Amino acid sequence: MSENVTSGHADLLRRHRAVMPSWMALNYADPIEIAGGKGNRVTDAEGRGYLDFFTGILTNMIGYDVPEVREAVERQIATGVVHTSTAYLLRGQVELAEKIARLSGIPDAKVFFTNSGTEANETALLLATYARRTDQVLAMRQSYHGRSFGAVGVTGNRAWTNISYSPLNVHFLHGADRSLPQFAGMTDGAYIDACVQDLRHVLATATGGDVAALIAEPIQGVGGFTMAPDGLFAAYKRVLDEHGILFISDEVQTGWGRTGQGFWGIDNHGVTPDMMTFAKGLGNGYAVGGVVARGELMDALHAVGLSTFGGNPVSMAAANATLDYVLDHDLQANAARQGATIIGGLERAAGRFPVVKQVRGKGLMFAVELADPATGEPSPPLAAALMEAARERGLLVGKGGLYGNVVRMAPPLTLTDDEAAEGLGILIASLETVNEAATS
Repeated sequence: MSENVTSGHADLLRRHRAVMPSWMALNYADPIEIAGGKGNRVTDAEGRGYLDFFTGILTNMIGYDVPEVREAVERQIATGVVHTSTAYLLRGQVELAEKIARLSGIPDAKVFFTNSGTEANETALLLATYARRTDQVLAMRQSYHGRSFGAVGVTGNRAWTNISYSPLNVHFLHGADRSLPQFAGMTDGAYIDACVQDLRHVLATATGGDVAALIAEPIQGVGGFTMAPDGLFAAYKRVLDEHGILFISDEVQTGWGRTGQGFWGIDNHGVTPDMMTFAKGLGNGYAVGGVVARGELMDALHAVGLSTFGGNPVSMAAANATLDYVLDHDLQANAARQGATIIGGLERAAGRFPVVKQVRGKGLMFAVELADPATGEPSPPLAAALMEAARERGLLVGKGGLYGNVVRMAPPLTLTDDEAAEGLGILIASLETVNEAATS
């Protein structure tokens, strides 16, 4: 590393800290600037290359510099029209909405585009509370749905919740907290039964009966890829339907085939939600989010509404090209295959490492939970150490979990056999280093 590069990096970090909020965290003790990308790899400003297993927090879904996406964006920019607003017809918006409505499985579906997952979840909550004429909402413990006022209200993770008041009256349910002592040793069926009985008890004791919706992530992202056992949300929905309560599936991280077992994360539960929210990977780095919902729910709002940048022609070009690429290359099947390689490899290796509490995931959405080998308590320092060890070996990963002790990963859906084997090898070698330091 040259002296000029080093001083430039230090200066950029200093400038960042001077003008960016202190709560906007940076990964790694020595944060990096990603300066280039191709395929499933990136290069930092100092010229060092990495295999990317976190993809801009699950957003660069099919990798970097994908010709089909780049060319679609360039064609749109070449028209001279990068924005018109939704006050005009937008061909790309209509085409993308048609695809998503068809793929959703929701009857008579309609789509509204936003700029992010946070905004998508806000829209879904608006639709639900308006339809049911109540501010009461159910959400899941350990959940995360965004950083805005309403989205924070349905986030069940104190590390991401700044305020105790909310525009919503929220009650949190069990479903992704199998680690709690009261559920120890339960089978999936027994746990589902316990959760359903708790839902009925919450409805009978903590609400006024007129609940608007349950919003839930099929796999909790910030929660560290914790998840309900398959079938829980179908069991929940049978109770919800008895009361007319709507079900919103937050697919911001689980959509587009990432789990390998279904095109949407909720598919594993055998239930069709009333609404789904989406964002992140759809634009492969371009800002796009949205809601797909039953037509009568979407059309019910009486006030005029729009999203100035929702349906933006450039983002729509990128999203159409990305979704077509996912479907044309059957990337859901690739996610299932590569995920089985990595998750299976991690599970087989985990027994050698007392620092590993659990390996979990589906498809190309998997995590390693770290715990103190002496006490079994969650260990954020061990998670940080694993991140650093992987980075030193050329692999970028993320973190999460209720206690910040989970390393979570979501490689591009285009991950190859060789890259899956490479990433798995780096993770196991990194775990060996972290485990040795923790147990020596």
